[in-house]
Amino acid sequence: MARIPLLQMSGISLTFGGDPVFSELDLVVQPGDRVALVGRNGSGKSTLMKVMAGLVEADQGDIVVPPGKSVGYMEQDPGMEGFATLGDYASSGLEPGELYKVERAGEGLKFDPERAVETASGGERRRAALAKLMAEAPDLMLLDEPTNHLDIEAITWLERELGSTRAAFVLISHDRAFLRALTRATLWIDRGMVRRQEQGFEAFEAWRDKVWEEEDQQRHKLNRLIKSEAKWAVEGISARRKRNQGRVRALQALRDEKAAQIKRQGAAAMALEAGPKSGRKVIEAKGVSKSFGETQIVRNLDLLVQRSDRVAFVGPNGVGKTTLLKILLGQEQPDEGSLTLGTNLEIAVFDQTRAQLDPEMTLWDSLTGDPEMRVSGKADQVMVGGQPKHVVGYLKEFLFDEAQARAAVKSLSGGEKARLLLAKLMAKPSNLLVLDEPTNDLDVETLDLLQELLDDYDGTVLLVSHDRDFLDRVATTTIAMEGNGRATVYAGGWSDYIMQRGDVVEKKSEKTKSSTPKVKLESQPKSGLSFSEKHRLEKLPAEIARLEAEIGKLEELMSDPELFTREPVKFQKATEALVERQEKLAAAEDEWLTLEEKAEGA
Repeated sequence: MARIPLLQMSGISLTFGGDPVFSELDLVVQPGDRVALVGRNGSGKSTLMKVMAGLVEADQGDIVVPPGKSVGYMEQDPGMEGFATLGDYASSGLEPGELYKVERAGEGLKFDPERAVETASGGERRRAALAKLMAEAPDLMLLDEPTNHLDIEAITWLERELGSTRAAFVLISHDRAFLRALTRATLWIDRGMVRRQEQGFEAFEAWRDKVWEEEDQQRHKLNRLIKSEAKWAVEGISARRKRNQGRVRALQALRDEKAAQIKRQGAAAMALEAGPKSGRKVIEAKGVSKSFGETQIVRNLDLLVQRSDRVAFVGPNGVGKTTLLKILLGQEQPDEGSLTLGTNLEIAVFDQTRAQLDPEMTLWDSLTGDPEMRVSGKADQVMVGGQPKHVVGYLKEFLFDEAQARAAVKSLSGGEKARLLLAKLMAKPSNLLVLDEPTNDLDVETLDLLQELLDDYDGTVLLVSHDRDFLDRVATTTIAMEGNGRATVYAGGWSDYIMQRGDVVEKKSEKTKSSTPKVKLESQPKSGLSFSEKHRLEKLPAEIARLEAEIGKLEELMSDPELFTREPVKFQKATEALVERQEKLAAAEDEWLTLEEKAEGA
């Protein structure tokens, strides 16, 4: 029996500012579809999603959603007018018996429902919009960059929720690991054409490269044919003018075909301007500690950053990653310990708030008005790597067209703002590059280029990111900030950190032996507990089982009598990890007993 589509688009055409975004587009989303929507920044991904959601009306064509089926949309900049708190917005439209869904999503996504809308940041608003969509549970979810402003814990929670949902979804994201884990089909927007492949994002790049290779071959054949026909026309047309007008018309048709071909948008011509070499030692921290009131950011941190290191900082939002960066750069004083900065440092900073961009300024003025980029006596030029360049020419290197040069910064998309900030950053010499959440809103191709750029950069990089794939590609050292002042240094990127930390991912059917005494727990939600406490009581048995498994693995590792003499550093790390997990296990068991007693007492 044929399935009834959740959404069907037929003959959709849409034009903005004289340029067609889509033409005669046909698209079907079936029940159970898990679709990655990919394409360059500015290609029309968000616009297509808004058309699918019914928020943007196409110039022509039909959109059909069957009766009884619902489509939900999470936009990048949700409007919350008329709502006092984020919780009011997220729970609007829900029945009283469904409000627990917002609380549950709020815990997973880490947003405070009591936060006033007027004081909420853009990231908090997006998390509330995502919680609202997850609570509403429509038949088809349209998710536009849902992982932006989420930390890795929240991304993992969302990944798990979407992985287990029965709803269909279409997903825009720059997070490769997220896309690979969740999608089973891919929609690719490229120069106004939408292609579909029945494979997830894992297969996208090979598919894209094959399409482009075939295009290049066809373009090469067309160029050869035009050249051949043009030679015939020059050499023989006068003698055969009357008999060969058809062939002349065919030559003109070939030229028209070539003129109609839309050239692929190239990659941004990014290049970091390397400054003079810094000293070998870039940053040395000894016993650094920092607290704000009762909140401890970092405790007794020892760290040596040397020239050419790529150091990543990971951890939950609010744990203090940006604060630790400021301490290491000498912008914030530690409460205890010492900090030594190396010699000859020239620092360039990419901040996650894009505070270096004035939204009211034009792109032109944003570059020419920068004192470090200004060329004396030349209002239309900027200094790039010690050489003057025309401002429009430089903007084109970062994929902005001439018309955008006089547009306001506030009119740009998130990805375009990131590219403009990179344009400012890369014009200036540096040997210490600080990147605080650089990957938000960048398309996959620009992320690839940024990674290559950092690989070739003859300087040191400090990086804060929640993009697991990007961390794996770039970082040589990872500092994991886990709260309560714990900041642990690991070699390698995200996957290396997870492996060294001793995380064990097990199937439910597998059994893990451990010499640690186990507490058999069965937990059901009980009255007398708050929603958060009930949720915590449900989660604790799995957490205790995981800690027991990790302890068993560490004890097995340390049972090797030659480990201490053969690999003393590994032995020391394993010893510290074992002590830490035993402490966590004891705390988790105490917490479970406390909650059980509270529930029984109620």
